Amino acid sequence: MRQKSRRERVVDLWEERALPALNRYVMLERPQDTDCPYVFLVGGRGTRRDVPLSYNGLFRMFTRATTRAGVRTAWLTLHCLRHTHATRMTELGMRELPLGARLGHASPESTRKYVEVSHHEVLADYRKALLEGGSAE
Repeated sequence: MRQKSRRERVVDLWEERALPALNRYVMLERPQDTDCPYVFLVGGRGTRRDVPLSYNGLFRMFTRATTRAGVRTAWLTLHCLRHTHATRMTELGMRELPLGARLGHASPESTRKYVEVSHHEVLADYRKALLEGGSAE
């Protein structure tokens, strides 16, 4: 999929559920009678069948899924998930430059805008600084 940067990105499948889910989609849901090289296609019987799935199409699917799950709110968007992923990867110890490359950012400043520091991270760093710098008496 090409994003607004028009650069192709490689998507990893490290999460243990990712590859089986992708396999299930390709084998059971993706239109089989197509020559389109893209993985994610519009399905069904409509006139757009076999067209590569667009961001808008993905957004509509996401909106329907969050509504069905009962978690639909205005702030829960695909872009919000991108921010959450960046923040979570930072919390797990991923360094800024590799994270920026994963997100497709050209500069570290862009990556910093994506990451939000959580309250427990601030508290943990504060406690670590106190322990390393002496007691807090």
